Amino acid sequence: MIKTVATDCLDKHKISYTLFTHAGEVTSIEQAASERAQAIEQVVRSILFRFDQNIFVMALINGKNQVSWPKIRQVLHANRLTLATEGEIFEQTGCKIGAVGPIGLSEHIKILIDVRVLVQPMISIGSGLRGTAIIIPSSELTKALINFEIVELV
Repeated sequence: MIKTVATDCLDKHKISYTLFTHAGEVTSIEQAASERAQAIEQVVRSILFRFDQNIFVMALINGKNQVSWPKIRQVLHANRLTLATEGEIFEQTGCKIGAVGPIGLSEHIKILIDVRVLVQPMISIGSGLRGTAIIIPSSELTKALINFEIVELV
């Protein structure tokens, strides 16, 4: 059985989930959704931002939605905001790009969940391991998170 920081956290909180491992490399959100037998809107992307020197925040958005820069700046009360670099992503999450998920992160990283994510009954998120996703009821997601807020990001 595959074990990651995220699965350990879910197990600790007694949250049911399924792991899905892709047969090969995933190159698009459409491919990920199709192989997981999900709609594109059920695939949740975790995007790490840096603001205010070394403060990091993760945005969760689903499908092909894009984070609205004005909305995220407003939520954070931040004028300046950048995407985290590949090195910062690994340093802050312990994961490579394509494997990042919100579960098991340090409490110092605030998680902003777009309201559209929780509309989907089942979602898939990064597991911490490339090519493997966690499929979880959206109603269970926040039970495993420490520092989060549900907001409008799109």
